[in-house]
Amino acid sequence: MKYFWVLTILVSLLFSYQGSSSSAGEDDEIPLSRSTFEEMLKHRNDAACPANGFYTYDAFISAAKAFPGFGTTGDDATRKREIAAFFGQTSHETTGGWPTAPDGPYAWGYCFIREVSPGSDYCSPTGCTCASGQTYIGRGPIQLSWNYNYCPCGIALGVDLQNNPDLVATDPLISFKSAIWFWMTPQSPKPSCHDVITGSWTPSATDIAANRTSGYGVITNIINGGIECGSGPNDAGVNRIGFYERYSTMLGVDMGDNLDCYYQRPFSSGLLLNTM
Repeated sequence: MKYFWVLTILVSLLFSYQGSSSSAGEDDEIPLSRSTFEEMLKHRNDAACPANGFYTYDAFISAAKAFPGFGTTGDDATRKREIAAFFGQTSHETTGGWPTAPDGPYAWGYCFIREVSPGSDYCSPTGCTCASGQTYIGRGPIQLSWNYNYCPCGIALGVDLQNNPDLVATDPLISFKSAIWFWMTPQSPKPSCHDVITGSWTPSATDIAANRTSGYGVITNIINGGIECGSGPNDAGVNRIGFYERYSTMLGVDMGDNLDCYYQRPFSSGLLLNTM
């Protein structure tokens, strides 16, 4: 296990150059306009949100274009569904909403940048060496966590996240890139979120036995299955689906099947910690 992060780095580098295996049929058009982005995340710049002024449309588009296939794979519906799913999951990770919030709880994604009340510095012996004085808490849209994610992510992006992990919370472009890197990169036995939502992932016999069938719910399993999956309905799952439903409606695309992971067996130990 102590060399697991080295293997992860090699996989990350491969995908940083080649993109996902499902990039056929792509072009340069990300199916998300500035006006729709602003409406989707309409309260992210609220004075009460720590992320006020941080997450921008331009940073997102620049980051997205650095990853071939992201939001550009498949037909128009598939592309829009990926954007809705990406923002659905990341909005849950960064939500500042509550049940009676203005415009509803699902209009408050991207309110946070850093994890609230982290339980540790998230330094694992299975990852790269943790830099003195640094913590690997949840940061950015996907709330990237743990040294074994920061180091390969930094290498793939060409920035030193081992010694400067807070770049994910201070540079909007790096922040979005960290989230899309995680989205696009498979980490065995987990497929990439991208391959799941674009229909390029085929569940194995093991997956089928674990009730892991293709759909938005498997993405939740990839991100935080150890906490949220396999124990029946929970508030986090409802929240993730609620954001996804709102964005899918705004983009005019159906959500597909298998939206939750309530009765899926989790993959191996989670790559991300539930941080909000």
